[in-house]
Amino acid sequence: MRVHIRLPEFADAPAYREAVLRSAEHVGRWNPVEPDGLPELLRRQGPGLRTFLIVDEETGLIAGKCNVANIVMGRFRNASLGYDSYVPFAGTGRMTEGLRLVVEHCFAAEPRGLGLHRLEINVQPENERSVAMAKRLGFRHEGFSPRMLYLNDAWRDHERFALTAEEWPGA
Repeated sequence: MRVHIRLPEFADAPAYREAVLRSAEHVGRWNPVEPDGLPELLRRQGPGLRTFLIVDEETGLIAGKCNVANIVMGRFRNASLGYDSYVPFAGTGRMTEGLRLVVEHCFAAEPRGLGLHRLEINVQPENERSVAMAKRLGFRHEGFSPRMLYLNDAWRDHERFALTAEEWPGA
């Protein structure tokens, strides 16, 4: 693996800021660009939200971020994945490697993992790279959600992809 995943810390704020600023044009088309957002994101961590940084092994730089959000346990055991890749790592396969590690962690039994059964990825249809990522990870297309999420001053349509633990290659 060329990457590893880890939980972010407050000490990551400068490196996170640099990665987001360096990638503003790349990320900004699809998601808000919030270079100073890590401290607030860290304060929101808890049972319903876990964030993972995807870190390049060779340079130690942050290659991407993945939020495991809307975590619901009980009989549902479901969550949504949201992710950003950062320049210069976008398009190098590192996000695919990192997201595989995140999915593996999500499906792994507690306490080693999150013990989830189902994951969703919701992607704006025009974001071809993220659609390809969902498919590359083995997520199946489940449907279309019009005006699902308010991003960049407008309600955006999303394609919905899902994967269950039984479908995951490591099952």
